[in-house]
Amino acid sequence: MNRFTSCLLLALVLCSFIKFGVSQSIEEIFKLGEEAYNNEKTRPVYLPSQNETFDFIIVGAGPAGCVLANRLSENPNWSVFLIEAGSTENIVHDMPALTGYLQQTESNWNYRSTPQKNACFGMNENKCALPRGKLLGGSSGINFMIYNRGNRKDFDKMAEAGNVGWSYEEVLPYFKLSERADLEDLRYSPYHNSSGLQNVEYVKYRTPMADAFFRGSLELGYRGVDYNGESQHGTSYIQATTLNGHRHTAARAFILPFVNQRRNLHVLTFATVTRVLIDDNLSAYGVEFVHRDKIYTIKARKEVILSAGTFNSPQLLMLSGIGPKDALDSVGIKQLVDLPVGKVMYDHMSHVGPTFTTNSTGSTLFVDRITDEDKARYQAGDPTTRISTLGGVEALTFIKVPNSSTNDDRPDVELLFVSSSLASDYGTAFKEGANFKDDIYTRGFKALEGREHFTIIVMPFHPKSTGRLWLKDSNPFTPPVIDPNYFAEDEDVEVMLAGIKEALRIAETTAMKNINATLFTQKIPGCEEYEFGCDDYWRCSIRVLSYTLHHQVATCKMGPSNDATAVVSPQLKVYGVRKLRVVDTSVLPVPPTAHTNAASLMIGEKAANMIRIEWREN
Repeated sequence: MNRFTSCLLLALVLCSFIKFGVSQSIEEIFKLGEEAYNNEKTRPVYLPSQNETFDFIIVGAGPAGCVLANRLSENPNWSVFLIEAGSTENIVHDMPALTGYLQQTESNWNYRSTPQKNACFGMNENKCALPRGKLLGGSSGINFMIYNRGNRKDFDKMAEAGNVGWSYEEVLPYFKLSERADLEDLRYSPYHNSSGLQNVEYVKYRTPMADAFFRGSLELGYRGVDYNGESQHGTSYIQATTLNGHRHTAARAFILPFVNQRRNLHVLTFATVTRVLIDDNLSAYGVEFVHRDKIYTIKARKEVILSAGTFNSPQLLMLSGIGPKDALDSVGIKQLVDLPVGKVMYDHMSHVGPTFTTNSTGSTLFVDRITDEDKARYQAGDPTTRISTLGGVEALTFIKVPNSSTNDDRPDVELLFVSSSLASDYGTAFKEGANFKDDIYTRGFKALEGREHFTIIVMPFHPKSTGRLWLKDSNPFTPPVIDPNYFAEDEDVEVMLAGIKEALRIAETTAMKNINATLFTQKIPGCEEYEFGCDDYWRCSIRVLSYTLHHQVATCKMGPSNDATAVVSPQLKVYGVRKLRVVDTSVLPVPPTAHTNAASLMIGEKAANMIRIEWREN
């Protein structure tokens, strides 16, 4: 059985379970997929001996870690060891349309927030789901594959704050270095590159509803833009990290094609690092990790590099004695270096709605609509089937709201057009992965089952509310305590409200009326006291239908040496400790005007270059 056949059979089984109501756990389905996948592709596994020494140890195989491992191992004289706590991809990860199911699996760390006081009222125990990828490729293996770099001003402001080397003109070459752009209308754009390793393409499957949204945005004066180019203001179809309609993770781009070719590149999965080893001179010299219930110690000649992500990198620093004294004392860890690890965290909180019904027959991504023809064409390499849609995400519009608090031309809100909703998988995927209460689905969305509809997800870019992260105890297998503190600042709600109103304006355009776009007026449980559609109703809905797109940053904040809130330097070195860096999106001081996957790739490229320059004479 070849990989594509396995993939299609699995999709058929999955859709059958959904359509006919057969009770079957998604984990069992994924185990079937994993078994089929691993029969055809050997896992990259290098189990080191105790105290084995490498030049570089990289902890975490997310996008930044994969890029870093690839670039450093280009030097045949350097040995690189990449450690990942999760597994490799299985065949279900390959299919973008089934992305909503991935958050229920072991490919996700399955973190939950503390109960929120101002958000996530629609979630069980008011706990927001906080997805993070736990597999080779990290969150690029479970995300919605949107490639969005950010705004020029994001990086120029970082540089102005003392982060030398991080201006837009200085980071743009690193964005381009990774990219292999297959974007027909941008073939000669100075903002793109066609020779990198990470494929970026337009989603080839496109519904009439998405076309109407795009044309409706144009009607309101938004222009068609390359949102990774000169300006973000406007509307566009999605640029995605897919290859011929298949998910193209950082692992597929940067690790799997090379791991068997480079004898100096070593990769181990199912290995959880428990602490960084730091000597009496405050120099990192290795890590301790657990693999198959056995404890290993390995050493680094040159550097230990944490690329474990916005939750796990600060957790590892604190487990290793690097962090706030009060936080470490409370769990019995001796402090080695006093740094504000986990003291600041930002995230992009979104609103799942508004939702509209339409007369656009057959356009909504109901998973049981995947046909035999779709499967056959997908198997043959056709990227235009509905299997290649990014869970229904098709287009976006960047807007500036009237109550903007930014004093520059950066967009305030992203409107994401999605040809689906919680009802599109009959409550089996997105509802479960996002931790929504049963009542939210049955009373708020179930009536949409079988009806043509779409959703506009509203995501503000520049939140004022800040959260934090700390250790619950000293056990490295205990998840950190994460309090995003969403909507602590009312301004964040008001900006989102303005975004909802602009989404409603787009829905009133001629293009949208041509598909009979009609606002779905079923009240959300918890908001019954308000008249549907009034401002207070939407404010309530914002706090109920809160959902993070997992863009957390700043828990290991980058800043100059005189910044009391900084954990790492502009060279990404941990202050006060030699031979230790953090290379992932936890170093970003504030959220970019973007999704964070592209930024993670860029950070890996830039860090690799800084490291090569520093060590080339040694």
